[in-house]
Amino acid sequence: MQRGHFISFEGGEGAGKSTQIRTLAARLEGLGQRVALTREPGGSTGAESLRDLLVRGEADRWSPMSETLILYAARADHLERRVRPALAEGAWVLCDRFADSTRAYQGAGGGAAANIIAALEQAVIGDDWPELTLILDLPPAVGLARAAARGGAEQRFEGKGLAFHERLRAGFLEIAAGEPQRCRVIDAEAGIDAVADAVWAAVRDRFSLTA
Repeated sequence: MQRGHFISFEGGEGAGKSTQIRTLAARLEGLGQRVALTREPGGSTGAESLRDLLVRGEADRWSPMSETLILYAARADHLERRVRPALAEGAWVLCDRFADSTRAYQGAGGGAAANIIAALEQAVIGDDWPELTLILDLPPAVGLARAAARGGAEQRFEGKGLAFHERLRAGFLEIAAGEPQRCRVIDAEAGIDAVADAVWAAVRDRFSLTA
């Protein structure tokens, strides 16, 4: 069986990743493709349990390094139990956040050491990086306002303050500049349909789809 494809969606709070990942899934399924939707932190039973530790509670509940270690425990389980099996079965794996979020949130935003993050990437991810990473970019103040309007219990990272979110935005853009072959930056301030069209154009280009 032909191996599937791995796409990740990244960006700050309120960037619209969940909406766009569902839209892309529908378009791929319309072409007869099998799609596996997943997310991080989470995506497997063990990783979902760890997710609750990360996204709930006070903003200073964990240090950036503690967050990094919890995230990589969750990511290891997610890869082993969800991502790698789905790819082996030929599915398109669409993941709402992956390792670039750790680089941006815990690294650029929180100051966790880049060499430690890189070592964990090598140990846990190895060669199983997404073939395409779509970074939905918008000013943090806009994204935080969207996230506040959305509400919900998972608001821990929103409470880290605007300066933190400015740093993580810069971190995402630095990742994209450093890995242009993998990353595409999408203007997330555009309308939902315009963003969806930009996402689809990036996917068609990367995977040579004709539809």
